[in-house]
Amino acid sequence: MDVKRDVVAIADDGSGCLPRLRRAIDGARAAGIPVIYVVLVLQPGDREVSPRNKVMTNAVRAGLFTEGQPGTEIHDDVAPRQGDVVVTKRRGSAFSGSDLDLVLRARDIDSLVLTGIATSAVVLPTLWHAIDLDFGLTVLADACLDTDPEVHRILTEKLFPQWAEVVAVEDWFKAMARR
Repeated sequence: MDVKRDVVAIADDGSGCLPRLRRAIDGARAAGIPVIYVVLVLQPGDREVSPRNKVMTNAVRAGLFTEGQPGTEIHDDVAPRQGDVVVTKRRGSAFSGSDLDLVLRARDIDSLVLTGIATSAVVLPTLWHAIDLDFGLTVLADACLDTDPEVHRILTEKLFPQWAEVVAVEDWFKAMARR
């Protein structure tokens, strides 16, 4: 989720997250697991953003997430392929202002493997929303990034495990192989 050029440029810490994410995507495809991309895109201007929403107002002022801008495209290292689904959202959660729930239900998908940038800005709100919709959840901790490594650590080590399976990409592959 939100692995877009501008977001990667801001958050990528050189830790190897994108290659791990690419491996997870390729592994999911090989296992027949649908790959669904989710991107935050806003129409030009601020008509979709309330001044009460500090995060979105600051993003608009910074020129982030504007529809049609090259920075809103999914990063080339993990770009979608034919057959992948790309869902556009309008807020932090992948479900907010999108048709993600419809896409998942139409495909009879009842569990999700979450990755994204940023852990605190897209993975957390999506996880919460998915919990309320009764999805089974896995978070690939090392295929997520946050601009604050300590926030990422606290979320993936302390908070997320209360509601989801939290694993590294390689451990996810091992678990898939045992199934």
